[in-house]
Amino acid sequence: MEACRSGMSDDPREQVRLGCQVLDLLGQSDLVWGHVSVRDPGGRGTWIKARGLGFDEVTASDVVLVDRDGTILEGDGGLHLEYPIHTEVLAARPDVSAVVHTHPQAAVAFGATDLELRPIGHEGALFSPPGPPRFTGTSDLINTSELGAAVAASLGNHNAVLLVNHGIVTAGRDLPAAVLGAVFLEKACRLQLDAAATGRPLRWSTDEEAVAKRESFGGPGQMASVWQYLLRRVQTRVEARTPTV
Repeated sequence: MEACRSGMSDDPREQVRLGCQVLDLLGQSDLVWGHVSVRDPGGRGTWIKARGLGFDEVTASDVVLVDRDGTILEGDGGLHLEYPIHTEVLAARPDVSAVVHTHPQAAVAFGATDLELRPIGHEGALFSPPGPPRFTGTSDLINTSELGAAVAASLGNHNAVLLVNHGIVTAGRDLPAAVLGAVFLEKACRLQLDAAATGRPLRWSTDEEAVAKRESFGGPGQMASVWQYLLRRVQTRVEARTPTV
């Protein structure tokens, strides 16, 4: 999926806030768990959502800057135990500037099977072929630099990895790409599980057609339009929640 910076603030704290709001809007909240991060443009570390907050609650002031060792350099709020997912992926992937970790239901269920993700719908073509790798080193918290590095190694040059019995990690050239990756991966997993549940033989796009879909459906123009739409929906929700005087 191509990078898409349309409608994005240059402030990494605002980018993280928007990422959290979009993920909540599209059903990827899991109480206070899950996180979004953006690489600091000055090379100081990683901006990440503070712990103890739901995606819907996050404001720009709830985003902290952390270095690779877990020291908070700027901002107020606690640090998620799983920050090494973000710091280690960003360290391993200079082409990536944003990382998302969530626990979406269909993707967790899919990861627990031996199914290979297929391009059954347009969304699946963003991840297959080849399908996203599975990380099986542990299903517990990724709370050490060693485990974070292992997740990064499993991710490799893919845009997503399934943490078996745990959740997903998506990586993008910018914040919209990482967030939309999480959204589309969940939809692709749900579509395939629904189709498999019929018990009938499955059909999916050929490799050639899937790659073509990736370039059209997942191209920068399409993703920019999707992102603008989601920003409008977030703004509408904010306005609906704002009391009038």
